[in-house]
Amino acid sequence: MALDLYFKYNVTEMLSGGGIQISNGKEYALSDVIDTIKHAFGGSPQIVCKRGSVEELRLCFDKELKPRDCLTTSLTNGSVSRTKHCPQYITLPKYDPLVLANSTREIMTQFDDFQMSAAIYTA
Repeated sequence: MALDLYFKYNVTEMLSGGGIQISNGKEYALSDVIDTIKHAFGGSPQIVCKRGSVEELRLCFDKELKPRDCLTTSLTNGSVSRTKHCPQYITLPKYDPLVLANSTREIMTQFDDFQMSAAIYTA
């Protein structure tokens, strides 16, 4: 179930669709990244910053696994807390999403023959 959500709500594709390119070395306003994800996802993400860097980007879901705004937010756009020292501009890390996607799909096919129970916790 979690991997289904991962592929359905691919943040790299959301950003690319909004004109924000991963790993081109360009700096983007964090507020533009948040707005792009909010528009594509249907809910405001939560940004977690530590020591002046973005550490996590969280997408939140309701109990039916539909996108929702993340609750623990502040700042004018509602998605970042200034007290957590988030930068105004960020560059996005370079990685090969096709390698990650193919590896994950390969792992998933190995589990097709097994029945597994999983729990997803939602608010």
